[in-house]
Amino acid sequence: MLVVDDEPLQRDILQTILREEGYDVETASSVDEALQVVKENPPKIILTDLKMPDRSGMELLDEINNMKPHAPPAIIIMTAFGTISSAVEAIKKGAYDYLTKPLDKETVVYKVKQALERQNLLYENLQLKDALYEKFNIQGIVGKSSVMKELINTMKKVAPTNATVLILGESGTGKELVARALHYNSPRRNRPFTAINCASIPENLLESELFGYEPGAFTGATSRKRGLIEATSGGTLFLDEIGDMPLNLQAKLLRVLQDGEVRRLGGKESFKVDIRTVAATHQDLERLVDEGLFRQDLYYRLRVVTLRIPPLRERKEDIPLLTDFFIERFSREYGRELKGM
Repeated sequence: MLVVDDEPLQRDILQTILREEGYDVETASSVDEALQVVKENPPKIILTDLKMPDRSGMELLDEINNMKPHAPPAIIIMTAFGTISSAVEAIKKGAYDYLTKPLDKETVVYKVKQALERQNLLYENLQLKDALYEKFNIQGIVGKSSVMKELINTMKKVAPTNATVLILGESGTGKELVARALHYNSPRRNRPFTAINCASIPENLLESELFGYEPGAFTGATSRKRGLIEATSGGTLFLDEIGDMPLNLQAKLLRVLQDGEVRRLGGKESFKVDIRTVAATHQDLERLVDEGLFRQDLYYRLRVVTLRIPPLRERKEDIPLLTDFFIERFSREYGRELKGM
């Protein structure tokens, strides 16, 4: 962590207190010196005085915010009683907390401990997100065949947009993998990705799962429940096996896509939701439309962008790449070196 204060005695006291608690502590006497430390060895926590001769702790906060670090530090402002309003303003700008002078040792230790716990959770969360982004990176999709290159290029163009996507492919071709890659390479990556299989849930349950319900909507509905569409607002809804969705639910889904609105079962009012819809199926939806089993208007709404994933038999040149990929993956997972097949 980093202690920033223009008074040498104050810096030394804080450094001693925190080192006695087992923390690794660096110090800086000015904002410029602190920024140099932040660039060279980013700290998890910064304790900074608010009032300093050249530049203030508020300016340090602004500078760090402008740097937009991947894992921003928790900044604790130290201030005299008469400038608490400035410390509150700092918290509005993103500071973690403030301490009033004269500093109390127990309070300092407690606040730092709280900040470190928060930072550890933040770092863990960022690591998990980074792992997800790496796992579902479009560049990580295995394939060098012309059909896979075309698919990957289209995904790169579509991922940053809000376009509705229809993924076509046989079972086992990786439709959900593509859907997740679209989500984690989009501006919605930090919002929910919700996958639901329309073929595996009974019709009556599917409706309540998607749209939610109000108390009294049906027998056993004793409380309000948010549906998956509502819970996914801001993120991506993946509807797998969309061809198996019942016709009456297709009409309700169409309204969501057209108007961006959803109404819970038993509810009287509709409300806005912000979702990106990605649907997938192994069926021939055009044939289902001709047979009256799938709504034509919904079909056209879903296929704004269509991605077809070819089966492996149509891209045999990718088999060696996939073999190497899985050998490496399982060698890593099981801690054993596999030479080949």
